[in-house]
Amino acid sequence: MGEPKVYARATTPPDPSPRDFAQELNPEQHAAATFGAGPLLIVAGAGTGKTRTLVYRVAHLLQSGVAPERVLLLTFTRRAAQEMLGRAVQLVGGRSRQVHGGTFHGTAHRLLRRFGAAAGLPGDFTIMDQGDAADLIQLSRAQLGYGEPRRRFPKKETLHYVYSRHINTGIPVAEILAEEFPRFAEHEADFGRIYADFTARKAERNLVDYDDLLVFWCLLLEHPKIGPKIAALYDHVLVDEYQDTNVLQARILRGLCGAHRNLTVVGDDAQSIYSFRGASFRNILEFPREFAGTTMIALEQNYRSTQPILDASNALISRAAERFTKNLWTRREGGERPWLVTTRDEQEQTRFVVERLLELHEEGIPLRDIAVLFRAAYMSADLEIELTNRKIPYEKWGGLKFLEAAHVKDVLAFLRVIENPRDEVSWFRLLQLLPGIGEATARAVVSSMAEQAWSLDAFDRFPAPPRARQAQARLSGLLAELRARPSGGNEVTGDIARIRVLYDDILRERYDRVEPRLADLDQLQAIAGGYPDRGAFLAAIALEPPQGTQDLATGTTGEENDALVLSTVHSAKGKEWDAVFLIWAVDGWFPMARALGDDDELEEERRLMYVALTRARDHLAVTYPLNAYSTRRGADYTIDQLSRFIDAGVRETMERVVPKFAEESPAPSAEPAGGFDLRALMQRRFGEPG
Repeated sequence: MGEPKVYARATTPPDPSPRDFAQELNPEQHAAATFGAGPLLIVAGAGTGKTRTLVYRVAHLLQSGVAPERVLLLTFTRRAAQEMLGRAVQLVGGRSRQVHGGTFHGTAHRLLRRFGAAAGLPGDFTIMDQGDAADLIQLSRAQLGYGEPRRRFPKKETLHYVYSRHINTGIPVAEILAEEFPRFAEHEADFGRIYADFTARKAERNLVDYDDLLVFWCLLLEHPKIGPKIAALYDHVLVDEYQDTNVLQARILRGLCGAHRNLTVVGDDAQSIYSFRGASFRNILEFPREFAGTTMIALEQNYRSTQPILDASNALISRAAERFTKNLWTRREGGERPWLVTTRDEQEQTRFVVERLLELHEEGIPLRDIAVLFRAAYMSADLEIELTNRKIPYEKWGGLKFLEAAHVKDVLAFLRVIENPRDEVSWFRLLQLLPGIGEATARAVVSSMAEQAWSLDAFDRFPAPPRARQAQARLSGLLAELRARPSGGNEVTGDIARIRVLYDDILRERYDRVEPRLADLDQLQAIAGGYPDRGAFLAAIALEPPQGTQDLATGTTGEENDALVLSTVHSAKGKEWDAVFLIWAVDGWFPMARALGDDDELEEERRLMYVALTRARDHLAVTYPLNAYSTRRGADYTIDQLSRFIDAGVRETMERVVPKFAEESPAPSAEPAGGFDLRALMQRRFGEPG
């Protein structure tokens, strides 16, 4: 066979020759990318190449001699950071892989693992997702006596929402209750008691939720000894989508960049649409005041849409009460004006959308390059029925997230109690999988284990109901086996395989149609193989959970994957399509009725419509039915009014269209067909009723 071949890993190629950025960027992009030191605000309009500009800015810093590990790139998804740094590799070579990139929460997690122990946070903490945090609040709620059915008291989801909003925005709990939940305003003191218990439970069980990650990072930065050490890690900080940051994140950036002030933020005030998540529109507007001496560069050349679409979008957003002035333009030639389509009712609106999208498809536009957008998910109900009847494939963005599925959370609960035996929420979930154990018994077991330092022996000794004893023994044996094995060497997949020996049987007993759930667990097991140990896997999947199984697979892009996109405008942000339909452009629907009495909410609704219009590359149609019949609006037809955002000036930039369809074929005769009886035929299939 001869001498064996020696394998040596390929070395990283040397950095490529410096690129001429001036030839590859427009003047404004080039000015932003090659900016020197100090605070920089890049106001990037929709489709103006803000990601490209940020990538080139990273490349410029590295070419200027800044050490890559001294650069921090903060984004709102881990994928966005990876894509940017991957593109930077093509510009300056492998050194850019050493740039620290990730989400705010991911970066906070990494820094807390490193510095938290010095501030009383043990390094082996477990991260809870939002669902787990709400479940822990429910335990506090019940323990304090607020879970009695006869009492009208807010549910765990409301309690968690108010808590998270308070932490991320700094708005007092009393003010949140007064503005959003006035019926619970009298319970302000009760909210405080529950939050105190919730906070203590997290500390006792070494649990950290999403909000804690940011709060703890912020508090570390304000510590006189630890704060300077963290701030000294980076010479330059770059932030994407700055308009989506909240008050707490802005405070973190001030602490991080207070000394060197080398902070670059990219954003578009006209696309600030996430106040319901705590994002603050004022962060980007007030950036020049917060960071004195800020240089502001506006990106206005659009590379996505035709000029007629930009004209309509510019006209709509020009009515905003507060904004940075910018006027999007493009070198693209041609293009028709956006259509403003008036339909008789929802059924005609649906028919127009379907007929027009099929026409565009016949002209060569793949279905996947066509999107129908709406303000809220329920507004597509009639359209979905018609698409199904016509066998037009579509995918709807939103719905149940992968990690919110009960069976996926169950399996993760096994891993969490192995990693952190004090994880009360996961124990509570596992115990209720056992036959004969409900909430009360599970709560008693958890209390008993807490008193005995969460030992597995305490679980074994608890006198379970007779029906649960065999399952208790099996669960105890499984947990003992998994705890005895070291976590590492891609053993997470093996852990899940052992868990499923027990859990798949439980799944089959609980559900009639079990195959899709088993497939989800197969997928979870597959992703687990990409992580070195349980801790890394659980942290990653909590910090940036996949929205669905489609996020986990590589997928295909061919004809077999050609499907129309239905999406809320929020879910469509950051995306683009050749053709876009915006339906239900009606006052009370878009803007939503609840926003009509609040100026700030109304302005955000305007920005949301701007985001919808700027998703279109070549074709844009905005539709509104004159009449509506819906239980959401009342028992009778209502005469609808075109959205107030599409005023006379905006309408001048659009083409008015009224659908006219060929007359429907006459209905078939309803006369009986010679003794042919459908009911009788079905009755013969199953026999006479006994």
